[in-house]
Amino acid sequence: MLSNVMSPQENEAGQNQRAINITLFCSALIILFASIENLLPSGLIGALGIMVVVGYILNVVGDKTPIINQFFGGGAIAVIFGSSYLFHSNWMPAETTQTITTFVKGGGFLSFFIASLVTGSVLGMDRDVLKKAALKYIPVILAGVACAFLFAGLVGAALGHGFFDSIMLLALPIMGGGMGAGAVPLVEIMSGRTGMDPEFLMSKMVPALAIGNAVSIVCAGLLDKVGKVFPSLTGNGQLIRGEKEEVKQEEEAAPMTIDMLGIGALIAITMFFIGTVLSSVIAMHSYALMILFVAFVKITGVMPRQLEQAAHAWYKFVVDNLTPALLVGIGVAYTDLNQIIDSLTLVYFLIVASTVLGAIVGTGILGRLMGFNPIEAAITAGLCMANMGGTGDVAVLAASKRMELMPFAQISSRIGGAFMLILATFIIQML
Repeated sequence: MLSNVMSPQENEAGQNQRAINITLFCSALIILFASIENLLPSGLIGALGIMVVVGYILNVVGDKTPIINQFFGGGAIAVIFGSSYLFHSNWMPAETTQTITTFVKGGGFLSFFIASLVTGSVLGMDRDVLKKAALKYIPVILAGVACAFLFAGLVGAALGHGFFDSIMLLALPIMGGGMGAGAVPLVEIMSGRTGMDPEFLMSKMVPALAIGNAVSIVCAGLLDKVGKVFPSLTGNGQLIRGEKEEVKQEEEAAPMTIDMLGIGALIAITMFFIGTVLSSVIAMHSYALMILFVAFVKITGVMPRQLEQAAHAWYKFVVDNLTPALLVGIGVAYTDLNQIIDSLTLVYFLIVASTVLGAIVGTGILGRLMGFNPIEAAITAGLCMANMGGTGDVAVLAASKRMELMPFAQISSRIGGAFMLILATFIIQML
Protein backbone atom coordinates (compact mmCIF):
# COMPACT_ATOMS: atom_id res chain seq x y z
CA MET A 1 0.00 0.00 0.00
CA LEU A 2 2.72 2.43 1.00
CA SER A 3 4.57 1.82 -2.25
CA ASN A 4 1.55 3.04 -4.24
CA VAL A 5 1.36 6.38 -2.43
CA MET A 6 2.86 9.16 -4.54
CA SER A 7 5.38 11.50 -2.97
CA PRO A 8 4.73 15.27 -3.11
CA GLN A 9 7.46 15.58 -5.76
CA GLU A 10 5.91 12.85 -7.92
CA ASN A 11 2.45 14.37 -7.52
CA GLU A 12 3.73 17.79 -8.57
CA ALA A 13 5.55 16.29 -11.55
CA GLY A 14 2.36 14.54 -12.62
CA GLN A 15 0.35 17.74 -12.37
CA ASN A 16 2.96 19.63 -14.37
CA GLN A 17 2.90 16.99 -17.10
CA ARG A 18 -0.89 17.11 -17.29
CA ALA A 19 -0.76 20.89 -17.59
CA ILE A 20 1.79 20.59 -20.41
CA ASN A 21 -0.35 18.01 -22.23
CA ILE A 22 -3.48 20.17 -21.93
CA THR A 23 -1.60 23.21 -23.23
CA LEU A 24 -0.21 21.29 -26.21
CA PHE A 25 -3.64 19.84 -26.98
CA CYS A 26 -5.26 23.28 -26.93
CA SER A 27 -2.51 24.70 -29.12
CA ALA A 28 -3.01 21.93 -31.66
CA LEU A 29 -6.79 22.51 -31.72
CA ILE A 30 -6.33 26.24 -32.30
CA ILE A 31 -3.86 25.71 -35.16
CA LEU A 32 -6.01 23.03 -36.81
CA PHE A 33 -9.14 25.20 -36.51
CA ALA A 34 -7.35 28.19 -38.04
CA SER A 35 -6.09 26.04 -40.90
CA ILE A 36 -9.44 24.40 -41.67
CA GLU A 37 -11.21 27.79 -41.58
CA ASN A 38 -8.53 29.24 -43.87
CA LEU A 39 -7.37 31.68 -41.20
CA LEU A 40 -3.80 30.43 -41.05
CA PRO A 41 -1.15 33.19 -41.17
CA SER A 42 1.14 33.11 -44.19
CA GLY A 43 4.88 32.60 -44.07
CA LEU A 44 7.00 30.74 -41.54
CA ILE A 45 4.65 31.05 -38.54
CA GLY A 46 1.64 29.57 -40.33
CA ALA A 47 3.48 26.89 -42.27
CA LEU A 48 5.63 25.66 -39.40
CA GLY A 49 2.67 25.69 -36.98
CA ILE A 50 0.44 23.40 -39.06
CA MET A 51 3.40 21.23 -40.12
CA VAL A 52 4.40 20.58 -36.50
CA VAL A 53 0.84 19.70 -35.45
CA VAL A 54 0.01 17.46 -38.41
CA GLY A 55 3.47 15.87 -38.29
CA TYR A 56 3.14 15.02 -34.61
CA ILE A 57 -0.35 13.53 -35.00
CA LEU A 58 0.50 11.41 -38.03
CA ASN A 59 3.79 10.34 -36.48
CA VAL A 60 1.98 9.02 -33.41
CA VAL A 61 -0.62 7.28 -35.61
CA GLY A 62 2.09 5.61 -37.69
CA ASP A 63 4.07 4.50 -34.66
CA LYS A 64 0.94 3.01 -33.05
CA THR A 65 -0.49 1.29 -36.14
CA PRO A 66 0.33 -2.44 -36.41
CA ILE A 67 2.22 -3.63 -39.52
CA ILE A 68 3.07 -0.04 -40.47
CA ASN A 69 5.12 0.43 -37.30
CA GLN A 70 6.70 -3.01 -37.63
CA PHE A 71 7.52 -3.28 -41.31
CA PHE A 72 7.05 0.04 -43.13
CA GLY A 73 8.92 2.69 -41.18
CA GLY A 74 6.15 3.64 -38.75
CA GLY A 75 5.64 7.35 -38.28
CA ALA A 76 7.77 8.49 -41.22
CA ILE A 77 5.62 6.62 -43.74
CA ALA A 78 2.38 7.82 -42.15
CA VAL A 79 3.53 11.45 -42.09
CA ILE A 80 4.72 11.59 -45.72
CA PHE A 81 1.84 9.81 -47.42
CA GLY A 82 -0.80 10.85 -44.90
CA SER A 83 0.03 14.54 -45.26
CA SER A 84 0.17 14.21 -49.04
CA TYR A 85 -3.36 12.80 -49.00
CA LEU A 86 -4.72 15.31 -46.48
CA PHE A 87 -3.42 18.38 -48.27
CA HIS A 88 -4.11 17.25 -51.84
CA SER A 89 -7.64 15.88 -51.40
CA ASN A 90 -9.47 19.03 -50.23
CA TRP A 91 -9.31 18.17 -46.52
CA MET A 92 -7.30 21.36 -46.05
CA PRO A 93 -7.72 24.71 -47.88
CA ALA A 94 -5.61 25.16 -50.97
CA GLU A 95 -4.11 28.29 -49.42
CA THR A 96 -2.68 26.24 -46.55
CA THR A 97 -1.18 23.77 -48.99
CA GLN A 98 0.40 26.62 -50.94
CA THR A 99 1.77 28.18 -47.74
CA ILE A 100 3.52 24.94 -46.83
CA THR A 101 4.82 24.39 -50.36
CA THR A 102 6.24 27.90 -50.55
CA PHE A 103 7.85 27.59 -47.14
CA VAL A 104 9.49 24.24 -47.90
CA LYS A 105 10.65 25.10 -51.42
CA GLY A 106 11.00 28.85 -51.66
CA GLY A 107 11.54 29.45 -47.95
CA GLY A 108 14.56 27.16 -47.78
CA PHE A 109 13.32 25.03 -44.88
CA LEU A 110 14.67 21.85 -46.47
CA SER A 111 18.09 23.42 -47.04
CA PHE A 112 18.14 24.67 -43.44
CA PHE A 113 17.28 21.20 -42.14
CA ILE A 114 19.88 19.39 -44.27
CA ALA A 115 22.58 21.95 -43.44
CA SER A 116 21.92 21.41 -39.73
CA LEU A 117 22.05 17.63 -40.07
CA VAL A 118 25.12 17.48 -42.28
CA THR A 119 27.16 19.95 -40.25
CA GLY A 120 26.27 18.53 -36.85
CA SER A 121 26.55 14.88 -37.76
CA VAL A 122 29.92 15.27 -39.51
CA LEU A 123 31.44 17.43 -36.77
CA GLY A 124 30.06 15.02 -34.16
CA MET A 125 31.73 12.00 -35.76
CA ASP A 126 35.00 10.47 -34.67
CA ARG A 127 37.75 11.82 -36.92
CA ASP A 128 39.28 8.40 -37.60
CA VAL A 129 35.88 6.94 -38.51
CA LEU A 130 35.36 9.67 -41.10
CA LYS A 131 38.77 9.04 -42.66
CA LYS A 132 38.18 5.30 -42.90
CA ALA A 133 34.70 5.63 -44.38
CA ALA A 134 35.55 8.21 -47.06
CA LEU A 135 38.06 5.98 -48.87
CA LYS A 136 35.74 2.97 -49.03
CA TYR A 137 32.35 4.58 -49.60
CA ILE A 138 32.46 5.49 -53.31
CA PRO A 139 33.20 1.90 -54.47
CA VAL A 140 30.17 0.74 -52.49
CA ILE A 141 27.98 3.28 -54.31
CA LEU A 142 29.28 2.02 -57.67
CA ALA A 143 28.49 -1.57 -56.70
CA GLY A 144 24.94 -0.55 -55.89
CA VAL A 145 24.55 1.24 -59.24
CA ALA A 146 25.88 -1.77 -61.15
CA CYS A 147 23.52 -4.19 -59.42
CA ALA A 148 20.56 -1.81 -59.79
CA PHE A 149 21.18 -1.56 -63.55
CA LEU A 150 21.61 -5.31 -63.87
CA PHE A 151 18.46 -6.18 -61.91
CA ALA A 152 16.35 -3.58 -63.76
CA GLY A 153 17.65 -4.64 -67.16
CA LEU A 154 17.04 -8.33 -66.58
CA VAL A 155 13.55 -7.84 -65.16
CA GLY A 156 12.67 -5.37 -67.93
CA ALA A 157 13.88 -7.74 -70.62
CA ALA A 158 11.92 -10.63 -69.09
CA LEU A 159 8.72 -8.55 -68.96
CA GLY A 160 9.03 -7.19 -72.48
CA HIS A 161 10.10 -3.65 -71.59
CA GLY A 162 13.60 -4.06 -73.03
CA PHE A 163 16.98 -4.34 -71.27
CA PHE A 164 18.37 -0.98 -72.44
CA ASP A 165 15.10 0.98 -72.12
CA SER A 166 14.61 -0.29 -68.56
CA ILE A 167 18.05 0.96 -67.60
CA MET A 168 18.01 4.31 -69.40
CA LEU A 169 14.37 5.34 -68.81
CA LEU A 170 13.81 3.91 -65.33
CA ALA A 171 16.91 2.71 -63.46
CA LEU A 172 19.16 5.62 -64.47
CA PRO A 173 16.82 8.40 -63.30
CA ILE A 174 16.00 6.48 -60.10
CA MET A 175 19.70 6.30 -59.23
CA GLY A 176 20.38 9.81 -60.53
CA GLY A 177 20.03 12.08 -57.50
CA GLY A 178 16.39 13.19 -57.43
CA MET A 179 14.44 15.63 -59.59
CA GLY A 180 16.30 18.95 -59.87
CA ALA A 181 19.79 17.49 -59.80
CA GLY A 182 18.88 14.23 -61.54
CA ALA A 183 15.86 13.80 -63.79
CA VAL A 184 15.74 17.36 -65.18
CA PRO A 185 19.37 17.52 -66.37
CA LEU A 186 19.15 13.87 -67.45
CA VAL A 187 16.19 14.68 -69.72
CA GLU A 188 18.17 17.57 -71.20
CA ILE A 189 21.19 15.31 -71.83
CA MET A 190 19.15 12.52 -73.43
CA SER A 191 16.86 14.73 -75.52
CA GLY A 192 19.75 16.84 -76.77
CA ARG A 193 21.83 13.88 -77.88
CA THR A 194 19.13 11.43 -79.03
CA GLY A 195 16.39 13.74 -80.34
CA MET A 196 13.79 12.09 -78.09
CA ASP A 197 10.83 14.21 -76.95
CA PRO A 198 11.61 15.79 -73.55
CA GLU A 199 7.96 15.47 -72.46
CA PHE A 200 8.00 11.75 -73.23
CA LEU A 201 11.19 11.28 -71.27
CA MET A 202 9.85 13.24 -68.33
CA SER A 203 6.57 11.29 -68.33
CA LYS A 204 8.61 8.08 -68.00
CA MET A 205 11.16 9.30 -65.47
CA VAL A 206 9.10 11.32 -63.00
CA PRO A 207 6.75 8.46 -61.98
CA ALA A 208 9.80 6.19 -61.73
CA LEU A 209 11.37 8.66 -59.31
CA ALA A 210 8.20 8.90 -57.25
CA ILE A 211 7.63 5.15 -57.06
CA GLY A 212 11.32 4.47 -56.47
CA ASN A 213 11.30 7.00 -53.65
CA ALA A 214 8.24 5.36 -52.07
CA VAL A 215 9.76 1.88 -52.40
CA SER A 216 13.02 3.15 -50.90
CA ILE A 217 11.22 4.57 -47.86
CA VAL A 218 9.37 1.30 -47.31
CA CYS A 219 12.57 -0.70 -47.75
CA ALA A 220 14.31 1.55 -45.21
CA GLY A 221 11.70 0.59 -42.63
CA LEU A 222 12.07 -3.08 -43.54
CA LEU A 223 15.86 -2.91 -43.23
CA ASP A 224 15.50 -1.47 -39.75
CA LYS A 225 13.30 -4.47 -38.90
CA VAL A 226 15.86 -6.86 -40.42
CA GLY A 227 18.54 -5.30 -38.25
CA LYS A 228 16.51 -6.07 -35.14
CA VAL A 229 16.04 -9.70 -36.20
CA PHE A 230 19.68 -10.15 -37.30
CA PRO A 231 21.82 -7.85 -35.11
CA SER A 232 25.05 -8.98 -36.77
CA LEU A 233 24.04 -7.13 -39.96
CA THR A 234 23.68 -3.68 -38.41
CA GLY A 235 25.65 -1.15 -36.41
CA ASN A 236 22.44 0.56 -35.23
CA GLY A 237 23.37 3.78 -37.02
CA GLN A 238 27.15 3.32 -37.30
CA LEU A 239 28.46 2.70 -40.82
CA ILE A 240 31.83 1.12 -39.97
CA ARG A 241 31.89 -2.12 -38.00
CA GLY A 242 33.45 -1.91 -34.55
CA GLU A 243 33.26 1.90 -34.18
CA LYS A 244 30.07 2.26 -32.13
CA GLU A 245 31.56 2.81 -28.68
CA GLU A 246 34.04 5.49 -29.80
CA VAL A 247 31.37 7.56 -31.54
CA LYS A 248 28.95 7.19 -28.64
CA GLN A 249 31.51 8.47 -26.15
CA GLU A 250 32.22 11.53 -28.30
CA GLU A 251 28.53 12.31 -28.73
CA GLU A 252 27.79 12.02 -25.00
CA ALA A 253 30.47 14.61 -24.23
CA ALA A 254 28.31 17.38 -25.76
CA PRO A 255 25.87 19.04 -23.31
CA MET A 256 22.91 20.85 -24.82
CA THR A 257 22.62 24.45 -23.55
CA ILE A 258 20.89 27.52 -25.00
CA ASP A 259 24.24 29.10 -25.87
CA MET A 260 25.45 25.95 -27.61
CA LEU A 261 22.27 25.66 -29.65
CA GLY A 262 22.64 29.22 -30.91
CA ILE A 263 26.29 28.72 -31.80
CA GLY A 264 25.53 25.39 -33.46
CA ALA A 265 22.79 26.94 -35.60
CA LEU A 266 25.16 29.70 -36.72
CA ILE A 267 27.85 27.16 -37.65
CA ALA A 268 25.37 25.13 -39.72
CA ILE A 269 24.12 28.22 -41.55
CA THR A 270 27.71 29.35 -42.20
CA MET A 271 28.63 25.98 -43.68
CA PHE A 272 25.65 26.20 -46.02
CA PHE A 273 26.74 29.69 -47.11
CA ILE A 274 30.25 28.38 -47.79
CA GLY A 275 28.86 25.59 -49.98
CA THR A 276 26.71 28.09 -51.88
CA VAL A 277 29.63 30.46 -52.48
CA LEU A 278 31.92 27.65 -53.61
CA SER A 279 29.28 26.37 -56.05
CA SER A 280 29.47 29.70 -57.88
CA VAL A 281 33.08 29.00 -58.85
CA ILE A 282 33.15 25.18 -58.81
CA ALA A 283 30.76 23.19 -61.01
CA MET A 284 29.33 21.06 -58.20
CA HIS A 285 26.13 21.10 -56.17
CA SER A 286 26.28 23.34 -53.10
CA TYR A 287 25.34 20.42 -50.82
CA ALA A 288 28.25 18.35 -52.10
CA LEU A 289 30.67 21.23 -51.60
CA MET A 290 29.29 21.85 -48.13
CA ILE A 291 29.86 18.20 -47.20
CA LEU A 292 33.42 18.29 -48.53
CA PHE A 293 34.20 21.49 -46.65
CA VAL A 294 32.70 20.28 -43.36
CA ALA A 295 34.61 16.99 -43.74
CA PHE A 296 37.81 18.96 -44.39
CA VAL A 297 37.22 21.01 -41.24
CA LYS A 298 36.64 17.85 -39.21
CA ILE A 299 39.58 15.87 -40.58
CA THR A 300 42.08 18.73 -40.19
CA GLY A 301 40.87 19.54 -36.66
CA VAL A 302 40.96 23.32 -37.22
CA MET A 303 37.67 23.88 -35.37
CA PRO A 304 37.78 23.84 -31.55
CA ARG A 305 36.10 20.83 -29.98
CA GLN A 306 33.59 23.03 -28.13
CA LEU A 307 32.29 24.41 -31.44
CA GLU A 308 32.02 20.91 -32.90
CA GLN A 309 29.95 19.93 -29.87
CA ALA A 310 27.75 22.98 -30.36
CA ALA A 311 27.04 21.99 -33.98
CA HIS A 312 26.26 18.44 -32.86
CA ALA A 313 23.93 19.70 -30.11
CA TRP A 314 22.03 21.80 -32.69
CA TYR A 315 21.80 18.77 -35.00
CA LYS A 316 20.19 16.72 -32.21
CA PHE A 317 17.75 19.54 -31.40
CA VAL A 318 16.66 19.82 -35.05
CA VAL A 319 16.27 16.06 -35.49
CA ASP A 320 14.30 15.61 -32.28
CA ASN A 321 11.93 18.56 -32.81
CA LEU A 322 11.59 19.29 -36.52
CA THR A 323 11.79 15.93 -38.33
CA PRO A 324 7.99 15.23 -38.36
CA ALA A 325 7.34 18.80 -39.54
CA LEU A 326 9.79 18.42 -42.41
CA LEU A 327 8.25 15.09 -43.40
CA VAL A 328 4.91 16.90 -43.73
CA GLY A 329 6.64 19.35 -46.06
CA ILE A 330 7.99 16.47 -48.13
CA GLY A 331 4.54 14.91 -48.33
CA VAL A 332 2.86 18.16 -49.36
CA ALA A 333 5.49 19.70 -51.64
CA TYR A 334 7.19 16.70 -53.18
CA THR A 335 4.87 13.66 -53.03
CA ASP A 336 2.09 13.34 -55.64
CA LEU A 337 0.01 10.27 -54.78
CA ASN A 338 -2.08 10.56 -57.94
CA GLN A 339 1.02 10.44 -60.11
CA ILE A 340 2.27 7.39 -58.27
CA ILE A 341 -1.08 5.59 -58.54
CA ASP A 342 -1.57 6.42 -62.25
CA SER A 343 1.81 4.96 -63.18
CA LEU A 344 1.55 1.91 -60.98
CA THR A 345 1.26 -0.85 -63.56
CA LEU A 346 2.64 -4.22 -62.58
CA VAL A 347 5.50 -4.18 -65.12
CA TYR A 348 6.47 -0.63 -64.24
CA PHE A 349 6.42 -1.36 -60.52
CA LEU A 350 8.45 -4.57 -60.84
CA ILE A 351 11.21 -2.82 -62.80
CA VAL A 352 11.36 0.04 -60.30
CA ALA A 353 11.33 -2.35 -57.34
CA SER A 354 14.07 -4.48 -58.90
CA THR A 355 16.18 -1.33 -59.30
CA VAL A 356 15.87 -0.52 -55.59
CA LEU A 357 16.48 -4.16 -54.66
CA GLY A 358 19.61 -4.24 -56.80
CA ALA A 359 20.91 -1.12 -55.05
CA ILE A 360 20.35 -2.78 -51.67
CA VAL A 361 22.01 -6.05 -52.66
CA GLY A 362 25.05 -4.49 -54.33
CA THR A 363 25.81 -2.04 -51.55
CA GLY A 364 25.06 -4.52 -48.79
CA ILE A 365 27.44 -7.16 -50.17
CA LEU A 366 30.34 -4.89 -51.10
CA GLY A 367 29.77 -2.80 -47.99
CA ARG A 368 30.30 -5.91 -45.88
CA LEU A 369 33.50 -6.73 -47.76
CA MET A 370 34.74 -3.14 -47.28
CA GLY A 371 34.25 -3.26 -43.51
CA PHE A 372 30.85 -1.54 -43.31
CA ASN A 373 27.73 -2.78 -41.58
CA PRO A 374 25.59 -4.17 -44.46
CA ILE A 375 22.31 -2.55 -43.42
CA GLU A 376 23.85 0.90 -42.94
CA ALA A 377 25.69 0.53 -46.27
CA ALA A 378 22.47 -0.49 -48.03
CA ILE A 379 20.55 2.43 -46.53
CA THR A 380 23.11 5.15 -47.31
CA ALA A 381 24.92 4.00 -50.46
CA GLY A 382 21.90 2.10 -51.82
CA LEU A 383 18.55 3.59 -50.82
CA CYS A 384 19.86 7.16 -50.67
CA MET A 385 20.94 6.78 -54.29
CA ALA A 386 17.53 5.35 -55.24
CA ASN A 387 15.39 7.99 -53.53
CA MET A 388 14.55 11.55 -54.59
CA GLY A 389 17.61 13.45 -53.45
CA GLY A 390 17.66 15.50 -50.26
CA THR A 391 13.97 15.04 -49.45
CA GLY A 392 14.27 11.30 -49.98
CA ASP A 393 17.36 11.17 -47.77
CA VAL A 394 15.45 12.64 -44.85
CA ALA A 395 12.51 10.28 -45.38
CA VAL A 396 14.67 7.17 -45.77
CA LEU A 397 16.80 7.93 -42.72
CA ALA A 398 13.71 8.77 -40.68
CA ALA A 399 12.02 5.50 -41.70
CA SER A 400 15.14 3.51 -40.80
CA LYS A 401 15.66 5.56 -37.59
CA ARG A 402 19.24 6.44 -38.59
CA MET A 403 19.31 10.21 -39.03
CA GLU A 404 22.95 10.32 -37.91
CA LEU A 405 23.90 8.86 -41.31
CA MET A 406 22.91 12.07 -43.15
CA PRO A 407 26.49 12.95 -44.27
CA PHE A 408 26.83 9.66 -46.14
CA ALA A 409 23.29 9.98 -47.49
CA GLN A 410 24.15 13.38 -48.92
CA ILE A 411 27.35 12.02 -50.48
CA SER A 412 25.18 9.46 -52.26
CA SER A 413 22.59 11.98 -53.42
CA ARG A 414 24.95 14.76 -54.49
CA ILE A 415 28.28 13.29 -55.50
CA GLY A 416 26.74 9.98 -56.57
CA GLY A 417 24.01 11.82 -58.45
CA ALA A 418 26.54 13.95 -60.30
CA PHE A 419 28.40 10.79 -61.28
CA MET A 420 25.18 9.37 -62.76
CA LEU A 421 24.85 12.36 -65.10
CA ILE A 422 28.43 11.80 -66.28
CA LEU A 423 27.69 8.10 -66.73
CA ALA A 424 24.53 8.87 -68.73
CA THR A 425 26.48 11.14 -71.07
CA PHE A 426 29.11 8.45 -71.57
CA ILE A 427 26.55 5.69 -72.27
CA ILE A 428 24.67 7.81 -74.81
CA GLN A 429 27.88 8.72 -76.62
CA MET A 430 28.92 5.06 -76.76
CA LEU A 431 25.55 3.70 -77.92
